[in-house]
Amino acid sequence: MSRRARVSPGDAGLPDGGARRRTPGLRREEVAVLAGVGVSWYQWLEQGRDITVSGQVLDSVSRVLKLDEPERRHLYVLAGLNPPLLAVPPVQAPVSESIQRLIDSWMPLPANVIDRYWNNVAYNTAATAVFDFDERCSNCLFSFFHNTLYRDRHVGWDHDASLVVAEYRAAAAEFPGDEGFAAIVDELSATSELFAELWARGDVRPPGTRPKHVEHPLVGELRFESTQLRIPDRPDLTVVLHNAAPGTDTMRKLEWLASPEGRRSTFRPIAG
Repeated sequence: MSRRARVSPGDAGLPDGGARRRTPGLRREEVAVLAGVGVSWYQWLEQGRDITVSGQVLDSVSRVLKLDEPERRHLYVLAGLNPPLLAVPPVQAPVSESIQRLIDSWMPLPANVIDRYWNNVAYNTAATAVFDFDERCSNCLFSFFHNTLYRDRHVGWDHDASLVVAEYRAAAAEFPGDEGFAAIVDELSATSELFAELWARGDVRPPGTRPKHVEHPLVGELRFESTQLRIPDRPDLTVVLHNAAPGTDTMRKLEWLASPEGRRSTFRPIAG
């Protein structure tokens, strides 16, 4: 009712009725007509009665009431339906300075940002020192299976490969029919027999926090807890944070890698 009251007849393309109009905003019957639903049904919806609703009808009501995305999702919840998938911008905007500052502030711990296809769109210098991230690491799934340096550093790579593929299938399932996922899967299946075998299993595993063990050529063993976090105002992006595992000397070693001496030791020119 509060959202109906804030939409004027003029906003909805209706005559305002002049001084005779006493209802603030739209009347129930006007919302019903504009949304293509029955007046009684819409009244029952406002009253929270036990009625059958569909996402298509809720979207029509949302359009008439000019609900924004959080309000539309909340309407689904109020109606007892699962909220729709978060809308992804049709044109992928670059990573904002605030997001880059976020992962830079995570230093000396590694952090990076991936899009829904796991393209590596931003990372901090610790991610470069530990995981060899640079402009050649355009997609994390490709790097996992084709970057030999990363594979050599990743202890338990064979075990984690099945988990990574299962997590990618879960990511792809959020966007059924997306040709971007299909293109990546097809190319990797053609270039990696192991990936093709693991993908054919059909395993699905939601992303979360899992251990990651790295054997670094300069500082030796590094143990992390890797966590993926969605960015609320950029649903197309995920921040991957690596925290030092408790009871290890990982943080001390990372602090050395981030020091001037450590940076000089890890620097290597990019091959042209």
